[in-house]
Amino acid sequence: MQRIGVFVCHCGTNIAATVDVKAVAEALGHEAGVVISQDYQYMCSESGQNLVKNAIKEHKLTGVVVCSCSPRMHENTFRKAAASAGLNPYLVEIANIREQCSWIHKDIASATEKAIILGRAAIAKVHLNTPLTSMESPVVKRALVIGGGIAGIQTALDIAEAGFEVDIVEKEPTIGGKMAQIDKTFPTLDCAACILTPKMVEASQNEKITIHSFSEVSDVKGFVGNFTVTIKKKARYVDETKCTGCGLCTEKCPMKKVPNEFNMGLDNRRAVYIPFAQAVPKVATIDPNYCMMLKNGKCGVCSKVCSAGAIDYKQTDRFVEQKYGAIVVATGFNPIKLDKYDEFAYSYCPDVVTSLELERLMNAAGPNGGTLLRPSDKTHPHTIVFVQCVGSRCDDGKGKQYCSKICCMYTAKHAMLIREKYPDTEVYVFYIDVRTPGKNFDEFYRRAVEQYNVHYIKGMVGKVSPKADGKIDVQASDLLAGEQLHINADMVVLAAAIEPDKTARPLATMLTTQMDTNDFFTEAHPKLRPVESATAGIFLSGACQGPKDIPETVAQASAAAAKAIGLLCKNSITCNPCVAHSDELMCNGCSACEKVCPYGAITYQDKEFRMPNRTTAVRRVASVNPAVCQGCGACTVACPSGAMDLNGFSNSQIMAEVDAICK
Repeated sequence: MQRIGVFVCHCGTNIAATVDVKAVAEALGHEAGVVISQDYQYMCSESGQNLVKNAIKEHKLTGVVVCSCSPRMHENTFRKAAASAGLNPYLVEIANIREQCSWIHKDIASATEKAIILGRAAIAKVHLNTPLTSMESPVVKRALVIGGGIAGIQTALDIAEAGFEVDIVEKEPTIGGKMAQIDKTFPTLDCAACILTPKMVEASQNEKITIHSFSEVSDVKGFVGNFTVTIKKKARYVDETKCTGCGLCTEKCPMKKVPNEFNMGLDNRRAVYIPFAQAVPKVATIDPNYCMMLKNGKCGVCSKVCSAGAIDYKQTDRFVEQKYGAIVVATGFNPIKLDKYDEFAYSYCPDVVTSLELERLMNAAGPNGGTLLRPSDKTHPHTIVFVQCVGSRCDDGKGKQYCSKICCMYTAKHAMLIREKYPDTEVYVFYIDVRTPGKNFDEFYRRAVEQYNVHYIKGMVGKVSPKADGKIDVQASDLLAGEQLHINADMVVLAAAIEPDKTARPLATMLTTQMDTNDFFTEAHPKLRPVESATAGIFLSGACQGPKDIPETVAQASAAAAKAIGLLCKNSITCNPCVAHSDELMCNGCSACEKVCPYGAITYQDKEFRMPNRTTAVRRVASVNPAVCQGCGACTVACPSGAMDLNGFSNSQIMAEVDAICK
């Protein structure tokens, strides 16, 4: 006979303000099998947990229902409390009467009625719950960091410092990411390369770190503590073990007119190239789209001048498989494309540039050697207009609804650098709001206005029109003065919104983790678990989770590393016992469950069965590896014969909840 205890939480006023908690406790006390039902102000508190423990011992409870907040918050808390009192932790059920009830209702009567129904459903499930035992799985003492920007580098260095092996997978020929393209950093205006390059070198020289540059993750299998990852190492047609990075091949290559991606297409590189002087690894890469030898078999100059014999035109993509205990995602960001913003003339006026392109124009290693010149005629600009929030905070369907966070600060930085180096240049900034939430950020912005006399104008730019004399007419509104402006500019700089890297969405599918509507990775909890994904063993670092500046990115990178280290320190982890199993008598061997399983936990085998007439028959049936299964339930939904079931969430338990709700 079942002896169930029900405990209803007030959660301060989170629940009690909308739900009559005492009425819920009284109503659920009349349900079959319930021997104690009571309410308490804060069930998750120590005294609240002691209430549960004492009730288990005093009333010899066989099951517990806690009506409180989401099980994502405190299910583990109450399971531990039950276990310490001698009750199997999987005989505890949470009825979510906060997020699914009190927070979405305003009427007390309807919210109370719904809370009672949710509690009744949980009680119905507890009647069918059975004790489950957790297994243990070993942890592979190696981490994978996907992305080699400052976030990935910092994460890898911290993990390596703790003594664990770590691999960095970077899709570009060198690590460094967006920070390698930046000239100065805010709010200190120190050299980005001076900060980043030592980190890059440290990562390359650390014996615990392996860098897979010009590579991509092509497949991920397994589960927390034991991921199997396939890495695609793209053919660079240069043997990395032989190349010395002398650069002779890049000087002699006759194909000179290849758009330089590192300089945002503002100048050209050759078909064989090293992205920038401080590249790590400093190894040449041949672009097969432009190399004449690879395209038509004619040329071979780079091979002839390479004294190390590193050029290999027959090189092909190869795949490396490695096991990891933890994976950190650090895929970074990109500025959005501005092809939908014709009002700013970006697609047809060379003197309208993005902020990242301006970084390259001002950089000493950029196309102009650090001298700011107009791209169209290489003359010095005397009037520059900055346009904020291009594609950010938009409801027009063209851009992003969120704030890109870093634009206000880097525009202030650009304005100050221009005014300091070129005092004869007038700088105008058109903005919606100036947002400076960071240490010394507001002081930095005020310095641009007060010390460098940058003209900040609250208003929108309506149209940018190139003129016949080479000037650019900027039509805008000054909202504070209440007038329309026409500024005769030499250059226009667009603060383009940032978005996650395009590799993020397919990667999230491989990792079976969640993303928001903007393709940023979703954290497990925005406040309590900000660097963990909802998928165990997958951690988030940097701008893949949301827009961030460099200090915030580095901080989150170290936080993600700390979480990964905490996992890698364990010899084994406790596995979730809520795993799938197959009823072999019902299974028809259709493979539907195997196809939908994201973890590869289901295989098929031939088994002998004794028939009613005492003959034997061989049938193909599904078999679940409980060490690999993560209990997602996809197979139970896909199974047409109903042979697949899930421990802790069986079909009978789910239907019992439905019946309790509907009665």
